[in-house]
Amino acid sequence: MITTFRKLILIASVLAFVGCDKDFEQINTNPYGINDIDPALIFAGAQRTQLSGWETEHTIVQQFVNPFNSGATLGPNFNEDIDNFNNGKWDALYPGSLKNMAQALAMLENSNRVNLRSMIRIWRAQAFMGLVDQYGDVPYSESGQAYLKTIFYPKYDDDAAIYADLEKELKESIAALNPAGDYVPEDLFFGKNSRTPSGTATVQTEKWKKVGNSLLLRLGMRYSKLNPTKAAALATEALNGGVMTSNADNVWVTYDGTLYTNPSNGGLVNNNPRFYYAAEPFVNQLKSTNDPRGKFLVATYQNPNNPLADQAPNTNIADQFGVPVGVISTALEAAPYRGQRNGGLNYSQMNVRVVASQTAPTFWITYSQTALLLAEAAHRGWIPGGDAAAKTYYDNAIKADMDRYALYPGGAAVPEGDKQAYLSHPNVEYRAADALRLINTQYWITSITDGNEAWANFRRTGFPALEPNRANNNLNGGFIRRLSYPDYELSNNRENYQAAVQAIGGKDDLTTRVFWDTP
Repeated sequence: MITTFRKLILIASVLAFVGCDKDFEQINTNPYGINDIDPALIFAGAQRTQLSGWETEHTIVQQFVNPFNSGATLGPNFNEDIDNFNNGKWDALYPGSLKNMAQALAMLENSNRVNLRSMIRIWRAQAFMGLVDQYGDVPYSESGQAYLKTIFYPKYDDDAAIYADLEKELKESIAALNPAGDYVPEDLFFGKNSRTPSGTATVQTEKWKKVGNSLLLRLGMRYSKLNPTKAAALATEALNGGVMTSNADNVWVTYDGTLYTNPSNGGLVNNNPRFYYAAEPFVNQLKSTNDPRGKFLVATYQNPNNPLADQAPNTNIADQFGVPVGVISTALEAAPYRGQRNGGLNYSQMNVRVVASQTAPTFWITYSQTALLLAEAAHRGWIPGGDAAAKTYYDNAIKADMDRYALYPGGAAVPEGDKQAYLSHPNVEYRAADALRLINTQYWITSITDGNEAWANFRRTGFPALEPNRANNNLNGGFIRRLSYPDYELSNNRENYQAAVQAIGGKDDLTTRVFWDTP
């Protein structure tokens, strides 16, 4: 994988250099200055798409918190609409992965590399799904076309219409995957140098069909409140088409700690770590069920501002305390709160040697997430098996998620006895009468490093049952439902930005809902 990464660095440098060329005539006649880059390498770079930010999505869904509210730290923990916290996915995808995937697809337009083209379309659908989930209406049909079609100011498309097209893109791409077609060794997920190498087009296309169908299931379940009939139909289609069936199907990459480090975790150890803590609702969930994953997720350190210096942090779950949501740091420093500890707060932080390590893997789509969605679909009667099948999906999802922690630095396999004890805990054991809460609380836990998905699923289901952040009344007593557009869109793409704001209801704020998020 390192060989591929080095190639990606070179290509990224070349594309960035040419992308800064201000000579319009040269750009118009020779879009990237070079036309012989293998689109498979462009795709490999695009596979490292933006997930989410600890201080944005994870904070909204109360897994993580920065309780300081001065200057650059003021954000979602205090229900504030701050550009710095709203732009992560937008800034990563539009000028980066989405632009590059548009270029790669253009290069493949008359190519017989049907599998590479299908993989790009599937991954592009995943990226746009995340953007719609965060913002609602976004540039879609005209995005990434500045150098290809000289569209410098893309219009925003309707979010429901984008979802409809993403459904089409997924179905067409899945159908087009050909086991007798091209093998893509550059694929970071299932290519030659990946952590789960496929080796042949037959195995690789089977893996990607599972990825595509698992995304189709995820997309379909977004309609559960808006259009249950459609949700049921898409869940059935995805299941019949073949979704992920084990951790061997997970979509993930690793980091070597030198050329590449986990982009989400650097700040937790390099940028005043004393600012960053686990949130009380998340820690309480782990404690109340004696969750064996807890020791990999949260810890307390002798020096909160230098957690890596602590060679033996306290990971005993009974000793962990999360920061209350919406409470300012100065209040936390005194009674009735837990006060200070060596320059920081006397509360739990994320475990920077395991889940928050700079070499922790990034998981984009997992079997455990997929199985939990199937559990909900089975419980609702949308796929066969009823609650018996739902329990099997649910139990398997939890066990698979526990198994994932053996892949983390400092992690380990959870013993089978601990798994069974957890599954039989009265606050965890599957019960049909409480199925939606149980399933979607587990989805919240398994998505601990995928805040975008945890937040989207919380908005869709209302679980876990979190209390609104009471820092102020900026959200009218509710939760953040979407992120506002980047401030620079008002100046850079004013006409289309203004049209989009009107289309979503006239307010570019944190309480406007995306199309599938019905009250």
